Amino acid sequence: MAEYYLISQLPSLDGISENAPLPISEERFEELCNRFLSKKSQAAMGKLTLSPPKNFESSGSAFIDAWNESERNLRFALGKVRAEKMKKSFDTENRIFPVEYIKAASAAIEIENPMEAEKYLNSYRLEILDSLRPMDNFSEDYIFYYSLKLKLILRIRQFDTNAGEKAYKNIYDSILNGDRLEAKQ
Repeated sequence: MAEYYLISQLPSLDGISENAPLPISEERFEELCNRFLSKKSQAAMGKLTLSPPKNFESSGSAFIDAWNESERNLRFALGKVRAEKMKKSFDTENRIFPVEYIKAASAAIEIENPMEAEKYLNSYRLEILDSLRPMDNFSEDYIFYYSLKLKLILRIRQFDTNAGEKAYKNIYDSILNGDRLEAKQ
């Protein structure tokens, strides 16, 4: 029942334009979750991440486990496609990837602008997340879904194109000059 009260207070994240302010902050969302969710649900919320562990670790939630597996598949597919493009080896740990992950990774690798590639991958991740969207909009899984969607939207908004281009050029120049230089801020 607590999920109903929480979810009924959440603004929709659907159809938000790229430049429009978010209708809820991550802090406000966490505050509402802490107010309405059980300790067990809060612990599961703590396991939500955009960067799941490389190897499977059960979160106790089928929804979270499905998200983590899809993100792992995408990351491994990206590694495989990048390595193939550079004619290097990459340990996929004998994973068999669904074709759509290889296609998405290949498409992202072909995008020359790193920011546009990140936007493409973020959009693809949102599609994956939407495919996992629970049928019951007043369930614990819906709260997990909402949290991940909020994290994905916030992540792409944190990118700074100018800073990214400057860091990219700095790293690229250091490679050409044979330096072991990292990105400068």
